[in-house]
Formats: sequence, C-alpha cells, structure tokens
Amino acid sequence: MDSAFIRALKLLISLDHEIYQIVSVSVRLALTSTLFASILSIPAGILLGFSRSRFLRGIKIILNSLMAIPTVVVGLFVYSLLSRTGMFGSMGLLFTRTAVIIGQTLLIFPIITSMVLSVIQSVDPVLKETLTSYGIKGSRKNLIILREVKTQILLAIAAGFGRVIGEVGVSMMLGGNIRWYTRTITTSIALETSKGNFEQGLALGIVLLIISLGINLILNVSVKHEA
Repeated sequence: MDSAFIRALKLLISLDHEIYQIVSVSVRLALTSTLFASILSIPAGILLGFSRSRFLRGIKIILNSLMAIPTVVVGLFVYSLLSRTGMFGSMGLLFTRTAVIIGQTLLIFPIITSMVLSVIQSVDPVLKETLTSYGIKGSRKNLIILREVKTQILLAIAAGFGRVIGEVGVSMMLGGNIRWYTRTITTSIALETSKGNFEQGLALGIVLLIISLGINLILNVSVKHEA
C-alpha cells in the first residue's frame, strides 16, 4: 500500500484539477494583496523613514506591535466590518475573494511599512554625509538613497507575500473556505487533514513548501546579484 507521501506526489504529478485550482486561488489572492499593501505601505515607510517627527518612535512601536498580531484578530476585525450588522455589511463582501484581499492587505501593511522604514533608517550615515558634502540635498538626495536600498525594499515585499501565502486565519474567517472559490492552500490543508484526507493535505503542503523555497531562492539570487 502506498504511503500518504507517495499518494500526495501522485496527485501532484497527475495535475489534479482541484489541487491546482486551490493553488491558483491562493497565489492570485496573495499577489493581489501584496500589490495593494505595497502601494500603500512603501510610500508610508519611505515618508516615515525620511521623517524627523517626534512621534516617529511611537509609530515604530505601533508598527512593530501590529506585525505580531495574530491573523485571526485581523480576520475578526474585518469580519465585524463586513458582516450584516457591520459598517460595510450592505456591500455583501463577506465570504468573497475581495474580503480575503482586504484582510490580507491589512495583515501585511505594517510588516512592509516597518521593514521599509527600518531599511531607510539603517542607510550608512557616511553615504548621507557624502551626498550632503557634494551639495546633493532634498528630494535628489532621497532618490539616491532609495536606489541604494531598492533590493531591501523588494525583500520587504517578498516577506509580505510570504506572510499571506501561508496564513490561514484571515482566509478562513473572511473567505469561508468555499470550494472552487475562496478555498486556499492553508484552509484546504486544515480541512482535508481534519477529514483524514492526508494525501491531499500533504500534496498542498508540498506545494506551499516549494513556493516558500522559491521565494527564498529568488531573494538570495537578488541579494547576491546586488552585491
């Protein structure tokens, strides 16, 4: 009798339609969420990174706290807004892909913002002093600094993607784990494992591991190329 691992591999090799549909939904939701979060968080991180506000320390503490917030808490917060009795309940977004994207975007916004902020603040002071000594100031100086840290900003985006592709709380609470629609890799693993269908859960786990390894490989190549 084949082991669960062998049966999982057979499912992947046979291009099982449901498994690859689940993977497709997960990747599309994660990419969309990461895109929206990046559009919001990168400018925010840049503005904070170059800011000299006296409130910056407090903002950093808040961002760092939000980075560690459990996914189910984010899911619960968005659920309360999108439920029938919530502020946006009339829009009918609950248990849709849009709801999952909203939740995932909120989940990784503080992560990318905080990482971009830290990257800019960690720029070598010698570089800043050198630019100033050459009379390069203001926005021109900031653009040069941003070019120097562009790889680290890409790493922040990749970290955000890695966070949402592997989360389960937001997807389960806001998407409802609806088959062929909002079921993602992680919610499907939880469901299939609870049903005793280990081969499908293991197959999806292998795909998730491959995605994670792929992200890390791309990041390492990018860093080495930049160096």
